[in-house]
Amino acid sequence: MWLVKIYVTLKKGLLDAQGAATQNALESLGFEEIEEVRMGKYINIKMKGQNRQMVIQRVEEMGEKLLANPVIEDFDYEIEVLK
Repeated sequence: MWLVKIYVTLKKGLLDAQGAATQNALESLGFEEIEEVRMGKYINIKMKGQNRQMVIQRVEEMGEKLLANPVIEDFDYEIEVLK
């Protein structure tokens, strides 16, 4: 069994309105050290797979077909073995 941690974020250079609003709110609460806030999605998937390469292939297919919009979003992931 595998645990896949997936991160989907807006591509650099695209306006992140939600991130900007969050940054403004944090700064208004006194957190002036904030440089930038970027919002995104975090997804956990537990899945079966015979080996790491098979899991990588399937996760990349998931990202391309559903989890991320490749025009405006970046897709990254971490894979862990579950005991």
